[in-house]
Amino acid sequence: MAMTSRERMLTALNNGRPDRLPCQVHGWMGYWLKKYCGGIDGWRAFEKFGMDFAIYVSPAYEYNEDDLANWQADRVDLGVDDDGNKLWEETITTPKGTLHQAGTISEITPWSTEDLLKTEQDFEIWNEFFPCPISADIAPVKQVKEKLGDRGIIRSHPWCGNGGNPWMAICMLFGTQEAIMLALDKPAFVHHMLSEILKKANRVAEMWEGTPADMVETGGGPNSNTVISPKMFREFSLPYDKKQHEALHQHGVKIVYHMCGGLMHMLDLALENGTDGVETMTPPSMGGDCDLREASRRVGDKLFFIGGFDQNAGFENGTPESARRLVIDCFEATKDHAGYICCPSDHFFHGDAACVQAFADAAKECVY
Repeated sequence: MAMTSRERMLTALNNGRPDRLPCQVHGWMGYWLKKYCGGIDGWRAFEKFGMDFAIYVSPAYEYNEDDLANWQADRVDLGVDDDGNKLWEETITTPKGTLHQAGTISEITPWSTEDLLKTEQDFEIWNEFFPCPISADIAPVKQVKEKLGDRGIIRSHPWCGNGGNPWMAICMLFGTQEAIMLALDKPAFVHHMLSEILKKANRVAEMWEGTPADMVETGGGPNSNTVISPKMFREFSLPYDKKQHEALHQHGVKIVYHMCGGLMHMLDLALENGTDGVETMTPPSMGGDCDLREASRRVGDKLFFIGGFDQNAGFENGTPESARRLVIDCFEATKDHAGYICCPSDHFFHGDAACVQAFADAAKECVY
């Protein structure tokens, strides 16, 4: 008997065996929707291609007015560069000093060109004055839940200082290379930062009572073994992940731990940190190291997987037939343990809509 999309995806998140392979994308990019799909929104795109919906929505937060007043952000438009990208810089003024950052925005995506924090003192300013929510409104999540019905699941992001977990937050604040150097040179200070960020994150997690979200995404790329070693992960990610996951699990949500890049050396550590599943299962052809079949053999009976599909080979440089073949390969690699949602291994910005349609259609062929 055919399942609804929601039943199918929840079965996978519980490491069960659904009627057939669920599939989603890791968020629709506005650039792709505009260039290749006539500018429709993500809801209509899921519907158009006949995929299982994975809708991202998090609670809305309220902040203390005094806290906001102590964090005055002044962003200045610096015009455009020779490639037409928009440039900006921002100065944050607090009662104990200023912070500065800068970035660039192309028609495809934004990126940082100057990280916000540079010194230990910068962190102390951030830690004291960066506004932390005083309450969470889960109404936006409830509204999406009502609209979504049985078409799929809701994914939320944790509040964690602009990161998925404390280690990623530090990498976002200082830059990944500088964060790694700090961890090597000043581990006690890095543990201090991690503890302070976790304290804030878990205080906000307590506000999620009653959320109807199905899953929350923690972790992030800086936790992958293409960025840090398993030894560093055990020291700077694992202890804080455990506590973060314990707090989020209190609300009945599943946790997917995001490790875009390399994860084959981290699978046992992911089991230790209390997550329910891992993503994005990036294959070597995209710069990761995931062997889906081997990962499934090792931990597929304990963790669900999301990802694994090479969108460069299947969408950007592919054909409908190559996209179909890649989906079937992912299914064959994981079918013994199920608990798998087929998904591109990251965001995609290019690719013929016919290939995306073939991706969705192929998942329907993959029957357990």
